[in-house]
Amino acid sequence: MERIVLHVDMDAFYASVEELDHPELRGKPVIVGGTSNRGVVSAASYEARKYGVRSAMPIYEARRRCPHGVFVPVRMGRYQELSHRVMHILEGYSPVVEQVSIDEAFMDVSGLERLFGSPVELATRMKAEVREKTSLSCSVGVAPNKFLAKIASELQKPDGLTVIPSAEAEGFAARLPIEKVPGVGKKTVDRLKEMGISRLGHVRAVPERTLLRAVGKFGRTLLAFSLGEDDSPVVPYSEAKSISSEETLEENSNDLDFLRRELLHQVEAVGRRLREKRLAGGTVTLKLKRADFVLLTRSVSLPRPTDSTNALYGAALHLLEEVELSGKFRLIGIGVSRLVHAVEGQEQMDLFQEQGGKEASWKRAERAMDHIKKRFGRDAIKRGGLLPP
Repeated sequence: MERIVLHVDMDAFYASVEELDHPELRGKPVIVGGTSNRGVVSAASYEARKYGVRSAMPIYEARRRCPHGVFVPVRMGRYQELSHRVMHILEGYSPVVEQVSIDEAFMDVSGLERLFGSPVELATRMKAEVREKTSLSCSVGVAPNKFLAKIASELQKPDGLTVIPSAEAEGFAARLPIEKVPGVGKKTVDRLKEMGISRLGHVRAVPERTLLRAVGKFGRTLLAFSLGEDDSPVVPYSEAKSISSEETLEENSNDLDFLRRELLHQVEAVGRRLREKRLAGGTVTLKLKRADFVLLTRSVSLPRPTDSTNALYGAALHLLEEVELSGKFRLIGIGVSRLVHAVEGQEQMDLFQEQGGKEASWKRAERAMDHIKKRFGRDAIKRGGLLPP
């Protein structure tokens, strides 16, 4: 049976979601990442990319290149909500879906022709369903392996569908510019070009020992790629090791009340994601970055794992109140690790609370809030501590 892999990549995902929720932004250079000059670009619409704006670029540089751009803050909760919808759609076409980021996934669709027709028919139908149910577009690459499928999905963005047949895999790979190969960073590109390697096929002319000396074990991967080969499997699920959320503040601050409120925002997001994934965490880590970019972390282990926002916030707040606040901070975040599968009905006690019954009440309230937000939107209900002072 011939192996067939799809790579599904949402088009300018964060920016497209902002345009979906705010139609007046369509056609404008939308830059997601914040409204101040702090932080970095999380995503840019295709209109903004025409001005050289790219992900991970400092906001101040994006503003210099595109002064008339529309700068909007990151709304991770909303992006995750739509990501879940997209992944659910993909799982309706194949039981083997590997989500590799919030906006992209691999699918192994080998042997599914009798159910959905040819790979192109399957991909076309799936793209249409994603658009119908989310109003968003995606680009899809179809190939005999993950390496080529990922390359293919990038060739006709946005809303593209590109197929690399098995018979053309080796020739296609050989012609590929070396900087387009996944896993090849700028330093590796420079090193390879010094060796006369500007296209992937050129690595075949280099002795393997020389290639390994230049780029280490990755040299063997490059050799396989140059032949259009990649035997890495599509892995449908891998256990999360931690769940975290962080935010670069609009202004540096050491105001405790302000930091408490920002911390609650982050804990809310983490708690909701834990409950969505039916996980509980046993270690809470507070992350703070000072104005001079020095990173501080503080951790505490809970007596038992929990998915309760209230319990996690109690632990995180305890850590925050022990930090010396003489200097100002530019970032605050929270991480939860030592994850286990949550047991339905198991009561989880907060490290800093006295009565298990109180914690059980909080857990019921939080699940009710999750249900309301899922049905009516993220802003349908909020904790009092998150309202503007």
